[in-house]
Amino acid sequence: MSFYVYIVSSLPALHFGAAPPFLAEKFIRMCGELIDEKDAIILRQSVAIGSDFSYAGSSQALKKWCAFNIALNNEIAKIRAGRKHLDPAKFLRPDGYFSADVLHIAGTACRNPSLLEAELALDEARWHYLDELAAGHYFDLELLLIYLQKLLILERWQRINAADRQELLQTVLV
Repeated sequence: MSFYVYIVSSLPALHFGAAPPFLAEKFIRMCGELIDEKDAIILRQSVAIGSDFSYAGSSQALKKWCAFNIALNNEIAKIRAGRKHLDPAKFLRPDGYFSADVLHIAGTACRNPSLLEAELALDEARWHYLDELAAGHYFDLELLLIYLQKLLILERWQRINAADRQELLQTVLV
């Protein structure tokens, strides 16, 4: 028996830019005790999803999330390759997804002179896309998968904000 209503209703709200209320690992453990085993496996595998459809399973939200990430990363690769006069084809992944929004998001982020602010803008766009994917999902696995992806974004920024930025900058520039 699964307790999606109980899990979802007990989750704290997530806000972009805030500290995560708990780590993704804890979230997966909490859910794993209360949902079907096959759903728990999908939840665990979705941590590594990035832009890899093989982890999406039967989840429509994860498939759309992968397609969005691939399209966004492809557009960023095209822009960056163009700046270095390289052929972008060797950096692109097949996706079959196109959106004017993705072109705009990538273009705007890549024009930002601050790499950190550009990454922040990209993750904020990802966050908003996850919000769109959550529409119509209230007490199901799809919502848990979306929540997990948001947790992973918050964890990433927690690590970035805790890092010694000066040291990172020196590492990148040398």
